[in-house]
Order: sequence, then structure tokens, then C-alpha cells
Amino acid sequence: EVQLVESGGGLVQPGGSLKLSCAASGFGFSNYDMSWVRQAPGKGLEWVSTINTDAITTYYADSVKGRFTISRDNAKNTLYLQMNSLKSEDTAVYYCAIGGQVTSIQTLREPTNRGQGTQVTVSS
Repeated sequence: EVQLVESGGGLVQPGGSLKLSCAASGFGFSNYDMSWVRQAPGKGLEWVSTINTDAITTYYADSVKGRFTISRDNAKNTLYLQMNSLKSEDTAVYYCAIGGQVTSIQTLREPTNRGQGTQVTVSS
């Protein structure tokens, strides 16, 4: 059974930082591109970032480019998202997902495919 368990969210002031983690199990983690996707209150799913299996090639949404860094540890089956210079508009539930930009969004559109997510709230 595929399991993706997100953690590391919390309440942070604007300009602050958080590091999210996603512990993966039940599939060959190192063989799949992985993504972070978020959903702000009352809004749809928004792709945030993708990292390829090589752990080097990365992609970012324009809204987070230069502030967020995605990484992975294939030995630990764990995906990360370092978030710096956080803004109020980054407030959302963050999910990790298997696949790239398109696949991750398609997968998470089905709520039963989501983990519990981790809440990030940026507020003073």
C-alpha cells in the first residue's frame, strides 16, 4: 500500500522559514519523480514543485521560485520542501504526491489519494 505522510507544517510569521518532510512507503520511491502540491483555503490544488528521480533536476511554480527548495533522500525514502521568505499567500495545506506537475495534480484531485497533508499558516 502506498503511503505518503507529510509533516513539518505550522504557524510562522511572514518572512520566516519551515521545512516540510514527506515519508514515503509501499512503492519504489527512488524510481519516481515526486512533487509538492498545495491547497489554500477555498481554492483549488496548486502545483508547487517537482524533483526528478536523479535528485538534481527540479522545477518550481513561479510563485515560489527563489524561495522554496525541493530535495529528496532516496536512501531514506523521504521528500523535503525547504520554504524560506514565507508570505501570507503561502498559507495552505501541503501534500506530497507521486509524479510530476500534471500527474500529481490529477492524482490528488481524488481525495482518497491524498495523505493527511500538513498545514502551513503564515501570519503575524
